[in-house]
Amino acid sequence: MTGTLSGPLAALLVAAGGAVGAPLRYLTDRFIQARHDTLFPWGTFTVNLLGSALLGFLAALPVGEVMSLALGAGFCGALTTYSTFSYETLRLVQDGARFVAAANVVASVAGGLGAGVCGFLLARAVTG
Repeated sequence: MTGTLSGPLAALLVAAGGAVGAPLRYLTDRFIQARHDTLFPWGTFTVNLLGSALLGFLAALPVGEVMSLALGAGFCGALTTYSTFSYETLRLVQDGARFVAAANVVASVAGGLGAGVCGFLLARAVTG
């Protein structure tokens, strides 16, 4: 980002992206979680990995500031959810599922970083 956009216009771009990302996160989370009868929070894990991969992909592209704000900060920011990840991990610990909580932390952090790198490398391979 070049940092030329600021104030209300930048906030509007982030909000527009977030208005699409947040409901998509909720719907994807519910769709995925409804198909798994386990303690592991597969829905949150999935949206966080997808968002990380997409953000890595966008980071490798020569997108302008408008797209970066709307898609990166707005859409990907709303699609991914660190707060839900934290909450679900804490609930797992409180419910005595410490191994699942630890697996969630390790898999989410490593998976998110890996997904971001894969998205970045994919974009580089596609754009040359």
